[in-house]
Amino acid sequence: MKNTLLLLLLVLMGLTAHAQKITVSGRVVGASGEALPGSTVLERGTTNGTSTGGNGDFLLSVAPNSTLTVQAIGFATQQIPVSGRSSIEVRLVAAAQDLNEVVVTGSRATEGRSNILTTAPVDVISAREIKAFAQTDVSQVLTFAAPSFQSSRQAISDGTDHVDPASLRGLGPDQVLVLVNGKRRHNSALVNINGTVGRGSVGTDLNVIPLASIKRIEVLREGAAALYGSDAIAGVINIQLKDDSTGVTASATGGQHYEVDGRVFQGDANVGIGLGGRGYVDVSGQFLNRGYTNRTFEDTAPLIYLGSGGNYPGSANTEQLRRALKAQDDQLVRERGFDRKNMRVGNSESRNIGGFVNAAYRLGAGIEAYVTGGVTHRTGKAAGFYRLPNQAAQSDLSLFPNGFLPFINTTINDQSAITGLRGTIGGFAADLSNTYGRNELRFDISNTVNASLPQVPGVRNQTEFYAGQLQFSQNTTNLGFSRKFNNLGPLATLNLAFGGEYRVDRFQIEAGEPNSYLNGGRRTGVTPTSAGAPTASGAQVFPGYQPSDELDESRNNVAGYLDLESDITEKLLLRLASRAENYSDFGSNVSGQVAGRYSILDGLAIRGSVGNGFRAPSLQQRYFTNTSTQFVSGIANQVLTVNNDDPIVRNSLTSTGQKGFGVGPLKQEKSVNYSLGITARVARTLTLTVDAYQIDIDDRIVLSSQFAKTPPPAAGQPVPPPTIIDQILAGRDVSRVQFFANAINTRTRGIDVVANERLTFGSHRLGLTVAANFTETNVRSINTSSSTINENASLQNTLFDRQQRTRIESAQPRSKVNLAANYGHDGFSVELRTVRFGEVVFRDADPTRAALVDQTFSAKWITDLSVSQQVTKQLGITIGATNLFDVYPDKFRLNSRNNPNNFSVDPATSFSSGLDNTNRNRFVYNANQFGFNGGYYFARLNFTL
Repeated sequence: MKNTLLLLLLVLMGLTAHAQKITVSGRVVGASGEALPGSTVLERGTTNGTSTGGNGDFLLSVAPNSTLTVQAIGFATQQIPVSGRSSIEVRLVAAAQDLNEVVVTGSRATEGRSNILTTAPVDVISAREIKAFAQTDVSQVLTFAAPSFQSSRQAISDGTDHVDPASLRGLGPDQVLVLVNGKRRHNSALVNINGTVGRGSVGTDLNVIPLASIKRIEVLREGAAALYGSDAIAGVINIQLKDDSTGVTASATGGQHYEVDGRVFQGDANVGIGLGGRGYVDVSGQFLNRGYTNRTFEDTAPLIYLGSGGNYPGSANTEQLRRALKAQDDQLVRERGFDRKNMRVGNSESRNIGGFVNAAYRLGAGIEAYVTGGVTHRTGKAAGFYRLPNQAAQSDLSLFPNGFLPFINTTINDQSAITGLRGTIGGFAADLSNTYGRNELRFDISNTVNASLPQVPGVRNQTEFYAGQLQFSQNTTNLGFSRKFNNLGPLATLNLAFGGEYRVDRFQIEAGEPNSYLNGGRRTGVTPTSAGAPTASGAQVFPGYQPSDELDESRNNVAGYLDLESDITEKLLLRLASRAENYSDFGSNVSGQVAGRYSILDGLAIRGSVGNGFRAPSLQQRYFTNTSTQFVSGIANQVLTVNNDDPIVRNSLTSTGQKGFGVGPLKQEKSVNYSLGITARVARTLTLTVDAYQIDIDDRIVLSSQFAKTPPPAAGQPVPPPTIIDQILAGRDVSRVQFFANAINTRTRGIDVVANERLTFGSHRLGLTVAANFTETNVRSINTSSSTINENASLQNTLFDRQQRTRIESAQPRSKVNLAANYGHDGFSVELRTVRFGEVVFRDADPTRAALVDQTFSAKWITDLSVSQQVTKQLGITIGATNLFDVYPDKFRLNSRNNPNNFSVDPATSFSSGLDNTNRNRFVYNANQFGFNGGYYFARLNFTL
């Protein structure tokens, strides 16, 4: 009986609910009345929704007092109250141009402002632009969409092959702060110690965030340490995740390069779920599989099986002898089937799977709880330098008679979680949050050997090694308050914001297995009359972290901030910001900023700011230490990267006992930022912003160049007297050493220009964008607190050599111009973009080789094209090409006229690896303005349910 009554009650409730609903028919059109098929119509706060048909029509049963959320790609979302109506026409207006939307980054005001109404320049990359082209990760999207941002994938650079270094306004990866939903994002565990752009820095791995989860990306192009704290010297990237999205969207992308490699498959999906009008849950996931690319050429080294490192031995001083040796070696190459295309120079192969959730729920009493979290697992495989069969000290010829190509395999696990409560207390908007992030990078080395391990007859030597892992975690707790006051005395408005932050950072290094780093004692060339030569220690290409490298270090930071923003008058906006921070490991700092905007005429204004900032040395820069194999002039060197607290760095040569460089402890970088610009709106549809800037940074932290021991003399030659470096490295089984120091002062000057136009012609839509960045960084002076270095000109030059200087000043494009156009008509659209990457310069570390290998690589235009068609209201297709015209950087050209000694260099140093290489023709593409993979074509299916 009870069950029957319950069933009747449920039926009556269902009938009542049905009786309360009405059927709404309607049509969604653009500003000129053109139909917008594939638009999403959702009853707000529920999962009840639909998509429009080919004529933009829809039919949906909803509550009479409900509100419809109507969305279409490229148009501003509208909220339409039903108010009992049964027929509705929704006319969407084109979204504010992607680089001029209302933004929240760069101000703590309670209400966002249009980009041209802010005191600071902010680029906005919308979800439409993110998905318009072929790029499948965040760093590449930003590189081609935001002119002030630059990131290129690296090759032959250990862990940096798998974590792309990125920069803003030409500064370092660690001088830009990344936020997610306005909350600080944790850094990567990796410190870049090889010869890449951003050498010595620790950045943020943007590519762990699925594109499907992103609502938009805001790029603040202004120093913001006074607003957000350390790391914001160059600016801020704020990734806003999708919230309250409707229904289900998914896409599948496939493509490959014109050279039939680098195949990519990506699948992603986003699901938005309403929580009965009180909140939402937005879930996104992505799978990405990327194959490797290879743009090496045949190795033209004269000797593969004979001679040291593939070169003619010093005794081969006649043309006749060289010809005989070459013929003998070529015969061995043919007989043993040696492949002269023995390198893999290009993108690493990678597989990435991850997901993000973004949710909020109103608890009542004006309080909302929110949760954001993500988990990503990425594996990668990248090659190192080929070990030639004549390099017995680095190989096991019984196992690899023809040499071998070693691989660095990485496993990156990244987790993050943001939890918080926000509401109103005493008229103030309050936000209490806790943000946790963790990044782990594991190294496994394969197809390699530890050449020093004894060869046991009948037992295969070890070819795979666990080399250890890096871990970085960060926990940040924030409490902030903000309130807008109107007509407060003489002020039209006043927005007051204040709050505090407590952060804990932790960095760990775990040692690899013993065989990955130890010296097993084996020697080569052993005869009854000779003890032979020592073999290289550790796994070739990447010796494991040693127990002496292991560490577990942490620090905490306490900060407080105060922001004031006021419309002093209808024409004048003024903002004041100040932030005080105290780090447990090096002390305190106070940053401040004054910014303003003044309307000269209706639609024309000037804006500018001045402020100071700082960047604390990362834990990785303070404590990282390891020994790695790096090739210099074709010879494998054991390079010691030592932390700043080590006696090698801190002790002085005059100290009793141990000797060292006498360099002072790391301290914070300090900066002063200036900006001045104009904003203009013409005829409602055309907007223009021009912003000039200057950023002065003192005590900038860099990884020094490598200080080298004197190489052992040739047989029969006298032993030279020990140098200062020989004395410092005495007793260390390494040939070179490098360390972190506050070594340089720099000045960066530049200008950003952004112009947008959006036009409509009946049912036709046309958007045009011109955006450009011109920037120049110069090293103003070199600092050292070391009397040991100051008293020795050679050491001064080595601390920060000309190659290092070039990486700071001109290894990235000093200009980038972005021209973009998009056209749409009903369900058809075309996106065209061409980007000019400015010239870059390479200079060798050794000035005596400048005439031989220094080179300027010219600017190049890269063109992307995509064409889309909405086939049905659920299915759309996009096809296109990136680098449509298959453009490559200039090739490296050895200036043979200035090569009287017939040096065998390939280049002397490459931008991607920074490592000398005596086997010619392998690193043909040295410049890395935009990569060197050539053209790429793709197809994408888009699904909406």
